[in-house]
Amino acid sequence: HLRGCVYEFEHHRRLGKRAGLTDDQVQALTTDLAEGSWSPREQILLASTDVLVGTKDLDDAQWARISAELPPKSVIEFVMLVGHYDMLATTLTTLRVQPDVRR
Repeated sequence: HLRGCVYEFEHHRRLGKRAGLTDDQVQALTTDLAEGSWSPREQILLASTDVLVGTKDLDDAQWARISAELPPKSVIEFVMLVGHYDMLATTLTTLRVQPDVRR
């Protein structure tokens, strides 16, 4: 959603629903995270994702928040995961890959 990659968003919308996310939670990702009834941990992860995608960095305050929530190895994995999906969105958008057609 943050990258405007329709393919990736629609794919993850389906995965999220299968994992138990409600339509309201999925929609909240595109508007106001406070509307999604996210747990404190989920709010930290979502906010950290927003910061990473937007600035390609975590400021000291956000670093402290995520480091208090995740062990060091998991923080590294989180940063790598966000970076991977940022790169994937660039690739899919640049190659003009269209969303899968579901029948």
